[in-house]
Amino acid sequence: MNIETEKKFAAGLSIFSNASIIILKLIAGFISGSISVISEAIHSMSDLLASCLTFFSVMKSAQPADSDHPYGHGKYEDMSGFLEGLLIIFAAVYIIYEAAEKLYMNKSGEIDTVIGIVVMLIAVAANFLVSKYLFYVAKKSESLSLLADAEHLNTDILSSAGVLAGLVLIKFTGLHILDSVIAILVAAFIMRTGFYITKKALNNLLDGSLPQENLQVIEDVLDNFIKSKKITGYKGLKSRRAGSKKNIELTLFFQNEMTIHDCHKICDEIEEAVSLKLGGNTAVFIHAEPEAYCRKCSKKSHPAI
Repeated sequence: MNIETEKKFAAGLSIFSNASIIILKLIAGFISGSISVISEAIHSMSDLLASCLTFFSVMKSAQPADSDHPYGHGKYEDMSGFLEGLLIIFAAVYIIYEAAEKLYMNKSGEIDTVIGIVVMLIAVAANFLVSKYLFYVAKKSESLSLLADAEHLNTDILSSAGVLAGLVLIKFTGLHILDSVIAILVAAFIMRTGFYITKKALNNLLDGSLPQENLQVIEDVLDNFIKSKKITGYKGLKSRRAGSKKNIELTLFFQNEMTIHDCHKICDEIEEAVSLKLGGNTAVFIHAEPEAYCRKCSKKSHPAI
C-alpha cells in the first residue's frame, strides 16, 4: 500500500469509527440521562466532521500541481487542520454551556450509569486503536490533517476516560452533580487541544517558518558544505510548509572562477543532503551567484536575510 492510499484508508477508517461511536453515545446519553455522556456524543460529532474534513483534504492534497495551483494542493491539509481546531473549540464551548445550565438550574437528576459505563469503555478502546494508527500514518506521511484528526481522537480518549471515571464515582457515591462538573472539566481540556491545533495550522496557512530545529539542520548542512566546497557564503534562507511538504529557499555564493556546471552539481548535493535530513517530502530551491555579488552573506549558522 503506497503512502497516499494509506492516508486515504486511515481517513476513511476514522470516519467509520466516529460515526459508530456517535450512535452509541447518543443512545447511551438519552437512556441514562447523563449530560457528560451527551457532551461526549457532541464531542464525537466534531470528531466526525473533522474526519470528513481530513478525508477531503487528503484527497485534494494528493492531487499533483496544476495551472491553478502551481505549488501543489498541500494547503488543503493546513486548512483542514485549522477548521478541525475550530470545531474542537466550538464543541468545548457548547459542552460548557449545557453543563453550566444544568448546574445553574439544579437539574442534576437520577442517572443510569451502567449503560454509560459500558459505552464509554467501548469508545475508549475503539478510539485508542484508531488514533494509534492515525498517528502512525501521520508521522510516516507528515500529514498535518491526519495528525490533527489523531489529536482529535486522542482528546476523545481522555475525555471519554474522564466521563467513565465520573460515572463510576456517581454509581458508588450517588453524587449526580459530578456529571456536570466532569463535563466542564472535559470541555476545558479539549478546548486547549483545539487552540493548539488551530495555532499550528494557522502558522502554515500564513507561511510561517519551519521550526527552529529544522532550520538548524539546514544551517548545519550548509556549514559542512562551506567548509568542504568552494562556497563563500549564503543568504536569504527562507522556509515554509504546505501540508506535509517543506519548501526551502536560499542564495549560495560561489568563487568567481567556478563554472555553472560545478555550481549546479554542488546545489544538487546540498538539496539531496537537506532532503535526506528533513525527509523525502522536502523541496529545496537554491539560487547560485558569484562571490562578487555577495552582500551580507553568511559563512556561519544563522538565517541571514
